[in-house]
Amino acid sequence: MRYARVEVGGCARWGRVAGDTVELLSASPLESPSRTPVTGAVPVAGVRWLPPVLPPVFYAVGFNYPRHIAHAGAGTPGRPEIGYRANNALTGHRSPILKPREVTGRFEAEPELVAVIGTTLRHASYDQARAGIFGWTIGNDVSARTWQHQDRTLWRAKNSDTFKPMGPWIETDVDALAQTTTLRVGGEVRAEFPTGDMVFDPYDYIVEMSRRLTLHPGDVLWMGAESTCRLEPGDTVDVEISGIGVLSNPVRLEEPPERTHP
Repeated sequence: MRYARVEVGGCARWGRVAGDTVELLSASPLESPSRTPVTGAVPVAGVRWLPPVLPPVFYAVGFNYPRHIAHAGAGTPGRPEIGYRANNALTGHRSPILKPREVTGRFEAEPELVAVIGTTLRHASYDQARAGIFGWTIGNDVSARTWQHQDRTLWRAKNSDTFKPMGPWIETDVDALAQTTTLRVGGEVRAEFPTGDMVFDPYDYIVEMSRRLTLHPGDVLWMGAESTCRLEPGDTVDVEISGIGVLSNPVRLEEPPERTHP
């Protein structure tokens, strides 16, 4: 099943994607996916896609693929460790990634698998962690590397508005770790790797995290990437994970703020 959030009449609505139609739901499927009535439908063509979930907490893994670790010259982590990102950075499928005008140097994309939590988890076993995932979506971890090296935190480099495209939907019926992740820019393949080729899988992270943190329905866990790719205004970047879908976003230069006069 594929669940999405779309804008209808200026309002955010949950929907179930069925072929060329989005069936509008009366409530979030995270609350009761089998008992959420359909209240209408809109065609997929022309729909405005929103991030498929607004997470209570936005978790993100750092180095988690051996090739990325080797390329960065970082040590292989000895245990799962998690970081955080900001919801303001989220944007949906087909919405633009805005490159701030003052950003210089490398402006990069990283294609990531995203786990969406479906139940409350605390002190979870590995099997409970597997059962606690509602479904999977796709993320593009956009980074301004110069800011990343200048600041003591990642507040600008990874958390600026539009830097975290996510979508287009949540797929609930897929073996996510058996898939292939592909990154394309302008239709040209820039990276391709086995999605499950991780140091620690999502369930390892959930087991470790839930020892100290309570995870809630709608929380998301971005799982890191094997490769990065530079982006420039005018590009269109596609992240595809087989069995889930394609997340596509144009890259634009941020417009200067409007001047107001007293």
